[in-house]
Amino acid sequence: MSSDLDKRTMVIEREIAAPVSAIWAAWSDPEALPRWWGPEGYSCRTRRIDLRPGGEWVFDMIGPDGRVWPNHHLYTRFEPEKAIGYTLLRGEHGPLHADATARFDDLGDRTRVTLTMIFVSAEEYETAKGFGAVELGLQTLGKLAAYIGAP
Repeated sequence: MSSDLDKRTMVIEREIAAPVSAIWAAWSDPEALPRWWGPEGYSCRTRRIDLRPGGEWVFDMIGPDGRVWPNHHLYTRFEPEKAIGYTLLRGEHGPLHADATARFDDLGDRTRVTLTMIFVSAEEYETAKGFGAVELGLQTLGKLAAYIGAP
């Protein structure tokens, strides 16, 4: 990775005690995804969801204090049981925040989920890191594990 990418790239990883098919089902089902997405105490209010290459998810993350963060994911890749690629915008058609990939590595009865986000700038990366994005991302993967009944 170039030094510029190093300064803009965040990687969050967790092994979940479930087969990749269970992880994929929770991530690719438009009814399931909003139920577990986001850190502890956060919920999603979906406006539109179309999970496929060229599709989008327009939603609000609602914090425990009621604060609303508009989000818009534009899906660029949807490779069953392998990976999902998407662009994160700050609100519907808002400014670019990051390009992201969720990768699913089949470990037999376990799955390694790796989230990679390449932020638009080193400053955006530092702001996200300072906000606790790594910890919040790990909480999100924890909610995924709980949703599918895996430790």
